[in-house]
Amino acid sequence: MARPNCSLEALLSSDGPVYQGAGCPRAAVLCGMNVSWVLADATAQDLQELCLSEEAYLARHLGPPRSPAFLPVCAAYLAIFAVGVLGNSLTCVVILRYRVMQTATNYYLLSLAASDLLVLLVGMPLELYEMWRNYPFPLGAGGCRFRTFLFEAVCFASVLNVTALSAERYAAVVHPLRVRRVATRAHARRVVAALWAASMLCAVPNASLHGVALLPPKFGRRFPRSAICHLVGPAWIYSVIILASTLVFFLLPMLIMSVLYLLIGLQLRRDRALAVLDRGGASGSGGLSQSNTHRLTKRNVQVTKMLCVLVAVFGLCWAPFHADRLMWSYMDAASEQHLRAFERVHVVSGVCFYLSSTINPILYNVMSTRFREMFCRVTCYSNGWPKAASVQMTQRSNLTPSPLNGKVLSPRIRRPAAT
Repeated sequence: MARPNCSLEALLSSDGPVYQGAGCPRAAVLCGMNVSWVLADATAQDLQELCLSEEAYLARHLGPPRSPAFLPVCAAYLAIFAVGVLGNSLTCVVILRYRVMQTATNYYLLSLAASDLLVLLVGMPLELYEMWRNYPFPLGAGGCRFRTFLFEAVCFASVLNVTALSAERYAAVVHPLRVRRVATRAHARRVVAALWAASMLCAVPNASLHGVALLPPKFGRRFPRSAICHLVGPAWIYSVIILASTLVFFLLPMLIMSVLYLLIGLQLRRDRALAVLDRGGASGSGGLSQSNTHRLTKRNVQVTKMLCVLVAVFGLCWAPFHADRLMWSYMDAASEQHLRAFERVHVVSGVCFYLSSTINPILYNVMSTRFREMFCRVTCYSNGWPKAASVQMTQRSNLTPSPLNGKVLSPRIRRPAAT
């Protein structure tokens, strides 16, 4: 590309009010500038930047167009994408296809799998594109707000679903008779719909603060290729929203779930002690009843263990996400040291964020007998599933009272959000 003459002599001898030279407009920042404004108001730094190409000028003010971490992050994201889409799709299929899997508990898991699929299928490609080409943002202000809204809504929905599932598990284990009337599939569907509506409503404030930002014009020259999806509203409002969402949608749910599982653990310990005391005197039909009770207690323990693991994974995967948001809200953007630290935290939080959308189906397969059998039926034995396994599953479901049918499975966990 031809290089224009950017010297002061060339500016003084310019024929028109707007500079036009060889290779313009991308060859030099000077192209398209008002010459008289440059001569009257340019600082020493402005004069140094006049001959920079547009690419070099944008890189100086916005950073490199492609993230230095693009290749390793892309490889990690693609592996997460493949496993996550397959696992969450299987989760949705087995719950929707088999009536035995359509329990109150599993409706929460279906909602979580749907939110994970949204993140993986919509959010991850957008983030990879932005890492590959940081600017210009191709979707405009509406696309920027939709992207922010999507991340916020699915993050909040995931947190609320996990919390609701923990509350359902607490009621099923600690108050099984009281929950009999409400732990139904219809009730679970209504709760899930309400949680999604609340999540979308709470996602609006942050989404409304975002839009497309451009570098300011320089002596009449505009830079449309500098468009990025960025905060355009007041920074203090954004900081308040991020702090509130961290408290309401991470710390408070984690505290609630920790207390609920502590109470569940104490109840299961009491049940186990009573079962040991009563086991010796059973005979005849009473023995069968006690055997069934023992199986139910065992399943409660299995489900509760899986839920505890899921909540722990939830906390581990989402803590970097919220740390990333808080750091961006309160750090000094002019500090090079802060920016370097934020880049590292941002990469780690992104991997953890998407990993949380992938790990849940793996935990279902490892820790839930029923999900493992159903996954095998869909993937391996769809035409000839052994009858014994089918009978075994039917017996297990008959052992569980209808309002507690969700005991076989548990939640999954994940993360608001960028949950």
